[in-house]
Amino acid sequence: MILINLLPHREEARKRRKEAFQATMFASFLLGLVIAGAIYWWFQMMITDQQAKNTFLKQEITVLEGQIKEIASIEDEIASLRARQKAVEDLQSDRNLPVHLLSELVTQLPDGVYITAIRQAGQTITMQGMAQSNERVSELLRNLATNTPWLAKPELTEIVANTVALTPRDQRRVSSFNLRFQLVRASEAQKTIAAAASAAGSPGGK
Repeated sequence: MILINLLPHREEARKRRKEAFQATMFASFLLGLVIAGAIYWWFQMMITDQQAKNTFLKQEITVLEGQIKEIASIEDEIASLRARQKAVEDLQSDRNLPVHLLSELVTQLPDGVYITAIRQAGQTITMQGMAQSNERVSELLRNLATNTPWLAKPELTEIVANTVALTPRDQRRVSSFNLRFQLVRASEAQKTIAAAASAAGSPGGK
């Protein structure tokens, strides 16, 4: 007996394939949605973790900035204290500077040079005097520049020819001069003296 299928089997097969395709597409959509959601969640977790790290770093930076300010303040206080300490030490060591000034002037003044006035403003000494000749003034400048650690940077500001009457009949020509120089602080002078002593005590200085 021969059986003949008179049902529209092609349409049924096409419908089944269509339904299978739609089911596959829907499953693929759901899978893609799940994957996208997982990726999105992973990125959100990474962002949240990074934000937490950034917040922690900002807090630590704020703490460090506060500590840096405290350290800077302490350093300023230390610098101020050192400056005060140095000022006190300078004052203590500079108490004998007038003695050194007068002693050095007595030592460094050449014969034929006389001081008529002397003034001090801080570390600057202004001196007026008379000399028998310009050469005596030049010798005084050399002495002040090279022969003493207590006096430095001599500078001749004025020199003029003048006449001095020793007696009504005895008048002599002299050189009136004004000069200024620096009085060296005791701490710096002591360093120069120590360096000179060390150089003199070395084999090359003997």
